[in-house]
Amino acid sequence: MPQTMTAVEITRPGAPDVLQLTTRTVPQPGPGEVLLKIAYAGVNRPDALQRAGMYAPPPNASDLPGLEASGTIVAVGAGVSDWAEGDDVCALLPGGGYSEYALTPAAHCLPIPGGMGLKEAACLPETFFTVWSNVFQRGGLKAGERFLVHGGSSGIGTTAIQLARVMGARVFATAGSDEKCRACLDLGAERAINYRAEDFVDVLRAEGGAHLILDMVGGDYIPRNIKALADDGRLVQIAFLQGPKVELNFAQLMTRRLTITGSTLRPQSDLAKARIAESLREQVWPLLDAGRIAPVMDSEFALAEAAAAHARMESSGHIGKIVLKVTA
Repeated sequence: MPQTMTAVEITRPGAPDVLQLTTRTVPQPGPGEVLLKIAYAGVNRPDALQRAGMYAPPPNASDLPGLEASGTIVAVGAGVSDWAEGDDVCALLPGGGYSEYALTPAAHCLPIPGGMGLKEAACLPETFFTVWSNVFQRGGLKAGERFLVHGGSSGIGTTAIQLARVMGARVFATAGSDEKCRACLDLGAERAINYRAEDFVDVLRAEGGAHLILDMVGGDYIPRNIKALADDGRLVQIAFLQGPKVELNFAQLMTRRLTITGSTLRPQSDLAKARIAESLREQVWPLLDAGRIAPVMDSEFALAEAAAAHARMESSGHIGKIVLKVTA
């Protein structure tokens, strides 16, 4: 085991070019942890928020960006029995994925689905933990319900469309171009709404309203989401790309019996994340093993090109997931 590793650090809050290569000490696993030799790391919006100084790591987490990865377990801490050195896994990380080695609780690791490579598997944890816990556990989506996801061509969106469809929901999605709308339809959306040409509120109200909406936009989408909900509908908020503050008439919540909820994944306890991982392994991983759902890949960058990967993501030109290739 080497004593040092190559990593990408955030040199100061700012634009993508603040991401620079550095050398760090290889961490050692504590009780309940495993050390991964990273093959691929997923690139996600929270990484960009952290880079911009808007999403600080939790206490005791690595200051390096990177919340999901795939690779090989090369060391295990005390008390770890479910995994062993040499196991290939994908994992939700507390941080540190933009590096050659990273620590994570063993309970946050999942097996590589059958027939899937390490590159594709690196795209699973952050989006699948987020979608499963918010759409199904928190939002309670059921078969036959009308489900709207904003940003349907994003990593979250492409995952949500597939999972909702395979679970029997009627899926609606918004996206910003005809190409992205076609991608949503190909993944199983019943209707893809180009928000530059149509109003999603009108579309959903014509259908009777959405039973559940998953939103990461916020801002003026919040009151529009409320209008787009059916009576007894639920809005689940997972991010605020257009800001968290808005004026809203809350009387609608009472008269139409609406629910507004939401969550963010990273600050949750290790136990909460372990429970999500267990539920995914039981209910979602068989779908991945069977090829009924799969991550949508956009592009791959070398670890040294992390800044370019962030620029790609923030251009909003991507469809699906972006990954960093860390080691062969």
